[in-house]
Amino acid sequence: MTKSGAFRAAFLLAFLGLSACSTTHLSGQRDGAPTRHVDVSKIDNARPQVVRRTKAGNKSPYTVLGKTYRVMDDATGFKQSGIASWYGTKFHGRLTSNGETYDMFAMTAAHKSIPIPSYVKVSNPANGQSVVVRVNDRGPFHGGRIIDLSFAAAKKLGYADDGTARVDLEVITPAGQSSGIDLPSRPSSDPYTLPANTYLQLGAFGRIESAEALVAKISGIVSHPVRIRLHQLLYKVQLGPISNNQVMLRLREALQSANLATPHVVYD
Repeated sequence: MTKSGAFRAAFLLAFLGLSACSTTHLSGQRDGAPTRHVDVSKIDNARPQVVRRTKAGNKSPYTVLGKTYRVMDDATGFKQSGIASWYGTKFHGRLTSNGETYDMFAMTAAHKSIPIPSYVKVSNPANGQSVVVRVNDRGPFHGGRIIDLSFAAAKKLGYADDGTARVDLEVITPAGQSSGIDLPSRPSSDPYTLPANTYLQLGAFGRIESAEALVAKISGIVSHPVRIRLHQLLYKVQLGPISNNQVMLRLREALQSANLATPHVVYD
């Protein structure tokens, strides 16, 4: 289990302006793995795409626990080796540094200095496994660790049970991505925009009849578009595309109120 929770909570207090009450609540919880089984082999890697970076999550320099960090102007070709950790249930559903909703079943990560959002290939040299994640958070700020992966990404790399592992990471820069950080001004009341290919995945089935039954149930709960996507012999039920974080929060609340399993974010 990762030990980065208390440090991440302290950072979120300073970076996102959370109340002291919220921080106390966070620090009183223990981080860990989900209680329900999830087959992470069916969760796709993040798909690199050209992105527009905003002020959210890219404040530079910033200070956490008395130490100052700077966000890279351009991470093209950046490589790094060191210890990776992961974070899970304690932060599932809470805000990341750029205002998105953290999903421990999505292929995302936190890094101290890589621009947000960026795509990173992370490899575990001990077993030869690798994943591609989308950096949307800051951290970890503990023990010399270089990256904090979502639970799903750590599980796919084979170190979720151990808590940490030595990894190699490399920033992936899609063709057409401009160097530097684009920081357009935006009203603080403007909801955080999500990538155009953001979906909530509610299930993956071997039979289309099962997927269609779930679609019928979802259609009676929310009016947002829902689709069935066949991929790797599985019929995946996905809600979207979802344009911003506020819409995502409302959809997740509606689905959870209907006692459906917590959906996870995919970029498809």
